[in-house]
Amino acid sequence: MSIRLGYACINNTLQKTEKVQCNRGMIKRTFKAKGPEYAGELALSNVQNMFKVISWNTAHGIEVYRMTSCLFPWQSEYEISELSQFEKIKSALELCGEYATKNNQRLSFHPGQFCVLASPNENVVKNAATELNKHAEIMDLMKLPNTPQAKINIHVGGAYGNHEAALERFCSNFEKYLTPSAQSRLTVENDDKPNMYSTKMLYEGVYKRIGIPIVFDSHHHELGPQDQDYKDAFYLARSTWPEGVRQQCHHSNSKKLYEDSKVPAISHSSWYYTPFENFGEEVDVVLECKQKEMALFKYIEDFQPEITRLAS
Repeated sequence: MSIRLGYACINNTLQKTEKVQCNRGMIKRTFKAKGPEYAGELALSNVQNMFKVISWNTAHGIEVYRMTSCLFPWQSEYEISELSQFEKIKSALELCGEYATKNNQRLSFHPGQFCVLASPNENVVKNAATELNKHAEIMDLMKLPNTPQAKINIHVGGAYGNHEAALERFCSNFEKYLTPSAQSRLTVENDDKPNMYSTKMLYEGVYKRIGIPIVFDSHHHELGPQDQDYKDAFYLARSTWPEGVRQQCHHSNSKKLYEDSKVPAISHSSWYYTPFENFGEEVDVVLECKQKEMALFKYIEDFQPEITRLAS
């Protein structure tokens, strides 16, 4: 199969029928009151529930899944290895990783918009690096590959009035602050605003400098800087992926265009109205919309009817 489809973070079916959540967290006031001990309890529950999601994915023929970055509440405030529940958490993470590997399920992370390596603010950069290194540590505990096969994907995060300087900071901070584990998995994604970064800009300013792959996002391509057509941008991003690792892309449609004309164009639709164009190439695609796994199944019915779902 030339294209493998996945979804991000929340499994609506399991959350509704079995109350399975991988992102149980707490507000800052609660963390201050209960501290890492309670964070460890929530983290253990989250990881155990993630195993249920990964198992469900395998049973339903899904081989691409983006894990939530909320597995460990307030993870920047403590060392994972110092949690009193660490041994149980470690065993649960190993189980998730071993099961995913055995069943050919590709797992990834996509930390949030505040994870900005290009910021001119040193504290913002250090906090971003801490988050990225913690994500890599989790993947290490899962025994996932130290390659973009287990990607940790982010955006450059801002231009700050000077694209070239921001890209230079991104690359310099990548080298200065990230652990080898995080460096080996990091990928960067094109943006959804005209004043931000296209695939071509990332190729010139990031890939040529530090060699990390580019994740091509189809929806972002429509809204970002228009310096290449879709096909050229897709193949340019494809050229950055190392041999032996399938290219990974993101796909969504505009909610404004298809469902609600009043919302911003960058908003993701609940369902899919156009397929991802992969030109027959081998790719893994994370589908991004609110209907999650249910939208994935409808996508298959609408655009890939030749694929038989393993279970319903």
